[in-house]
Amino acid sequence: MAKTATKKELTVAEKLDGLYKLQQIDSEIDRIRILRGELPLEVQDLEDEIAGLDTRITRMKEEIKTMETDISDRKNASKDADVAIKKYKEQQNNVRNNREFESISKEIEFQELEIKLNEKRTKESKFKIDSKKEILDEALARKEGRDEDLSTKKSELDAIVSETKAQEEKLEKSSARAIKALDNRLSTAYTRLRTSAKNGLAVVPVDRDSCGGCFNKIPPQRQLDIQSKKKVIVCEHCGRVLVPSEETE
Repeated sequence: MAKTATKKELTVAEKLDGLYKLQQIDSEIDRIRILRGELPLEVQDLEDEIAGLDTRITRMKEEIKTMETDISDRKNASKDADVAIKKYKEQQNNVRNNREFESISKEIEFQELEIKLNEKRTKESKFKIDSKKEILDEALARKEGRDEDLSTKKSELDAIVSETKAQEEKLEKSSARAIKALDNRLSTAYTRLRTSAKNGLAVVPVDRDSCGGCFNKIPPQRQLDIQSKKKVIVCEHCGRVLVPSEETE
């Protein structure tokens, strides 16, 4: 009857070495993802800004068009008023009494006021259009610049994804093999620590007599225990697994 293969029992030192190797692999994966992860956020921010500029530009163009239509309508209204004034003046030549003359005079006065009002509103609209066009030109120039920035960032992102994809996949396979080599208790603890740590560090070396994760001082005797690799020791402050500094190994 064939014997079932069992996982080789590792020494504590081997377990610690395996844990630290796993941490180094996962930290490199984190580094790649952070490098790539910042660019998508920048791309998204640029896309959002460009979308906002597009909306603003469209709105300003519509407002300018509306004011230009209003100017055209007022120009036509003034022409109609001129025609009416000429007609009323001809009628004044054929009036039969003062009352008719005064009535027509009021109509002429009203039309003349309409022309003046149209001229005033037209002048105001032209001033607003000039102001809007200045703002529009600034928005168009800004959008052009942001479009160029977006194109550059997208090219950078595509290049980084292309360059790091194969490396990341290779590291992920190495990470899977490294964690599989650990016993369930250690792999579970490692995953829990790594998930809870902001920087993803579950295993850290002693650095300048301090924890490489939270930087709290480690007593000399505890440092000797860590260097001996005879048992798994965690930081009393942050709970990370401690391994000897690479310089002391």
